[in-house]
Amino acid sequence: MPTVLITGAGRGLGYELARQYAADGWKVIGTVRNANAKAVLAKLGADATIADVTDRKAIARLSEGLKGIPIDVLICNAGIHGPKDLRLGKLDYASWEEVLRVNVLGPAAVVEALLENVAASERRVIVMMSSRMGSIGERRGGEYLYPASKAALNMVGKTLSADLAHRGITVVSLSPGWVRTDMGGEDAPLAPETSIRGVRKVIAELSLEKSGKFFNYDGSAIPW
Repeated sequence: MPTVLITGAGRGLGYELARQYAADGWKVIGTVRNANAKAVLAKLGADATIADVTDRKAIARLSEGLKGIPIDVLICNAGIHGPKDLRLGKLDYASWEEVLRVNVLGPAAVVEALLENVAASERRVIVMMSSRMGSIGERRGGEYLYPASKAALNMVGKTLSADLAHRGITVVSLSPGWVRTDMGGEDAPLAPETSIRGVRKVIAELSLEKSGKFFNYDGSAIPW
């Protein structure tokens, strides 16, 4: 039975990832931020752990508790958007720092803590849940906080792909598309079920040759 660990699995896309993987017979380990989310995730049959990705001590405890357990697919999904519509002239730097802590430093800390678990697995895959808004090549102005955090996350993933290639570990950035979640809003065109089916198909088809790439949920490439 392959194992997937999903951060931010208590709601939204993280929960849908956990639901679909559990339904397919995977062992699912999910991190959540509170007891209510833990109880919801546990109903799927998943192993739920309370761990905020910005809490280094919590991540260390997670790593210690998982020592010796192979993780085939590590999905760094936990993330926040921060205040919307903060344009030039109205930027909130305290909020920006928080977005960067969660969306960039959090995934880096999780990967560092669980790297040996991934290396010990059969599939050896790390996924950075990014966003098309993090594409520098496609950026045409607008928001600053969230897009900048995802561009930085993409750089973390790209660097990891180079550093871990000799260990046979595949690292990619993946955009789930614009999805109807609390973050995406009701106007988003994609249902969570559709997005995550696509995301899982991309993950299932990954190989070391595809490491260091940036993919959309439908498998198409996104320019950096």
